[in-house]
Amino acid sequence: MHGNLWRIIGQGIKASFLKGSTLTRLVYLNIGVFLCIQVLHVLLVLSGFKGGVEDLLLEYAGVSADPAELLYRPWTLFTYMFTHFGFLHLLFNMLWLYWFGTLFLNHFSQRELTGVYLLGGLCGALLYVTAYNVFPTFEAYRYQSWAVGASASVMAIVFAVCLYLPQYRIDVFLIGQVRLIYLALFTVLIDFLSIPSSNAGGHIAHLGGALFGCFFVIGVRRNRNITKGFVDLIEKTGRFFSRNRRVKPIPKKNVSEMSDREYNTYKKQKSDQINRILDKISRSGYDSLTREEKEILFKSDQ
Repeated sequence: MHGNLWRIIGQGIKASFLKGSTLTRLVYLNIGVFLCIQVLHVLLVLSGFKGGVEDLLLEYAGVSADPAELLYRPWTLFTYMFTHFGFLHLLFNMLWLYWFGTLFLNHFSQRELTGVYLLGGLCGALLYVTAYNVFPTFEAYRYQSWAVGASASVMAIVFAVCLYLPQYRIDVFLIGQVRLIYLALFTVLIDFLSIPSSNAGGHIAHLGGALFGCFFVIGVRRNRNITKGFVDLIEKTGRFFSRNRRVKPIPKKNVSEMSDREYNTYKKQKSDQINRILDKISRSGYDSLTREEKEILFKSDQ
């Protein structure tokens, strides 16, 4: 009974991830990485490991303020924006990502959300590393500082939405309706004034993410998508966060020979197939379709 329940839950999560939006996948990836870290933490405790999971993973998953460390671990520029060691850190980042990611997708594409998330995180990491190597006050902490969390990426999305829809109002608890532009200004002011705190690197990374969100909207206003080249490169090298999967052929079988269940499955597969092709056209144009995809689209109109 319990085995079937977990299997059903697992299949539901898998289907939601594969068929969900980019926003859904980003949230799932962050939660999935967090759960893996917590499982590892339990195993370390049971094995008698004296340090914490953060001591073991931080320098391999977090982005270091020391440029020399980055040369040896360049992948951390990406892994850090999916790594959380604390539940509240994850919770607040995912809530902001979901709220503002939903608003973002009302006006921009899923590919642009991917680009803003990743490039915002990169911009946050680079500003953090630059600040720790330029300002003398950070010199004593440079070689023992790492940044983790999706905050810079989320801030990029937040600022993109706030600057694109400055007069849009949202309800803030105990305050009432607030224009997004005021929320953006308040957030960046808090981060700037919090730099002298113990989490200086985190607040600087937030500002880097916010800065990229501003650049993105400036590009949009000038009819330029500054994320396109980066996302295209990712799709070509790894197909990360891409829905451009090869269309799976629908099993050959006469409709008259199908049971009701098989027919419903057949119709759903066909509908999903057409939706993926139409989504590809909206993102990359008709010429981006393969010959097989064009045939499927042509036959669907007959």
